[in-house]
Amino acid sequence: MNISIREAVLTDAAQILAFITELAIYEQAEHEVVATRADIEQSLFAADSPARGLICSRDGQPIGYAVYFLSYSTWLGRKGLYLEDLYISPEQRGSGAGKQLLRHLARIACASGCGRLEWSVLDWNEPAIGFYRSLGVTPLSEWTTQRLTGDELAALATPR
Repeated sequence: MNISIREAVLTDAAQILAFITELAIYEQAEHEVVATRADIEQSLFAADSPARGLICSRDGQPIGYAVYFLSYSTWLGRKGLYLEDLYISPEQRGSGAGKQLLRHLARIACASGCGRLEWSVLDWNEPAIGFYRSLGVTPLSEWTTQRLTGDELAALATPR
């Protein structure tokens, strides 16, 4: 069985959205997915999009994806690569596809002059945490993610 990784293209938008939905179901957050195929087409494949996508296939069939973008570290004074999503379909987990996808992302980060590759993982997702640790990943337990969305984001943006 042959695993291949390629850059995602516009015609992958429906497949990416299907993978996003599968990931959200796994993360018990399907209700939070409001993106449509048109949203993915515009936000991921517009000429000015800061994000990029990868499709992971086995024998020509998509089995997973990754979405990433470049970030910046003031402490390093260098770019970073932030992995927004990494997903391998359940029946393909343990096949080496996830490791190959992360290795591909690490090569992109190094070739782009990035000083780090980072992402978030849910604290209850022990299979993913174990997988990442097997690759030598260091968890940053002292940092927490902060987020504003929807009405709260709009309220902060509104002058008072």
